Amino acid sequence: MTDYSEEQRNELEALESIYPDSFTVLSEKPTTFTITVTSEAGENDETVQTTLKFTYREKYPDETPLCEVVSQENLDDNDVTDIIKLLEQQAEENLGMVMIFTLVSAVQEKLNEIVDQIKTRREEEKKQKEREAEEEEKQRFHGTPVTIENFLNWKAKFDAELLEIKRKKMKEEEQAGKNKLSGKQLFEMDHNLDTSDIQFLEE
Repeated sequence: MTDYSEEQRNELEALESIYPDSFTVLSEKPTTFTITVTSEAGENDETVQTTLKFTYREKYPDETPLCEVVSQENLDDNDVTDIIKLLEQQAEENLGMVMIFTLVSAVQEKLNEIVDQIKTRREEEKKQKEREAEEEEKQRFHGTPVTIENFLNWKAKFDAELLEIKRKKMKEEEQAGKNKLSGKQLFEMDHNLDTSDIQFLEE
């Protein structure tokens, strides 16, 4: 007959030595304990972390332990759901053997994957932003495409503007022409002019 309590006691001792900093016993009957699992550091030292709570059933390891996620850092709800599913699946596969170390190792791997996914997601977001910025830049330099139709419209406007400028110029010249004095009028207005040539010749 299997001595479940001895198997459980031996596993607890082993777990305490494997996870000295993250293993905590919460109660003796039923045996309940937590193990905090942290991923390896990703880019910029990002880590994800979860605290798993295990409760031995009376006939563990021939019965699966109760597994819960009691706290987490940098994980979203989907990740937590995935971790719980993973624990249940691993527990079923390892029935009959002490399995907490196996379960924790599986979660550890999962957390490392999540960190990689976060990194990949960030890189994707960065690339997406760069693509959007490039598109904006292209749009800025990419004016209206020239078609015969819009070129003729532009040319008609341009010609009309030129014509208007010419008209204005001609009007201004006409106005200036009316106000221009002839040589005789200038001569009559300024009496210094009749002596200026003589002075010039004398010099």
